[in-house]
Amino acid sequence: MSKRLILSVGREFGSGGHAIAEGLAKRFSLEFYDSNLLEHIAERKNVSGEALKKYDERPRNRLFSRTVRGYSNSMQENVANLQFDALRAMAEEGKSFAIVGRCSESILKGYDGLVSIFVLGDWEAKRERIMRLYNLSPEEAEHMMSRKDWERKSYHNYYCKGKWGDSRNYDLSINKYKEVEYVPVEYPSTQEILTNLREIEMEIATAMDELTAMLGED
Repeated sequence: MSKRLILSVGREFGSGGHAIAEGLAKRFSLEFYDSNLLEHIAERKNVSGEALKKYDERPRNRLFSRTVRGYSNSMQENVANLQFDALRAMAEEGKSFAIVGRCSESILKGYDGLVSIFVLGDWEAKRERIMRLYNLSPEEAEHMMSRKDWERKSYHNYYCKGKWGDSRNYDLSINKYKEVEYVPVEYPSTQEILTNLREIEMEIATAMDELTAMLGED
């Protein structure tokens, strides 16, 4: 059994997946990483973290991107690979941590202690949450949802074999806004069940006697 925990949380935009990941990280006393992962990388590389964040979880521009002898001119791809290398390095060191998105369920697949979660939500509930958080109209919220999810899906599916949001690629998929209605069910008492069974047994015995009598007449 693994002595460490790596928590990977993918999420639809507006689902609250980031807040869930942060809450779980606090619950299990884990180092928490999202876009701040680039700040740690920037500090080691002596570059601007804010400059790197402009390309965080963004799909590369296929029209203008080129890769020659393993080197890419795409900042989106270079930033993604910096994060992938950092995640693998922490996993190799045996660290426990929580990471939001960044293809982590695929990049860290095979490392002990990995638990991957994908958080989704009903369209209307996500729209309401985005409207409230960003003070947007319904139309603006829907546009932002579509754009952000397209970016995340394109980014993820470029680097990973498994598809973004496909439940088969995660240990657990959660619909945060799913409402479950529990309807109480009344069951008969044990005595009532036994009485019913005895009555059924008597009916079967009577039917068998009648069948035997009918066969005997022949």
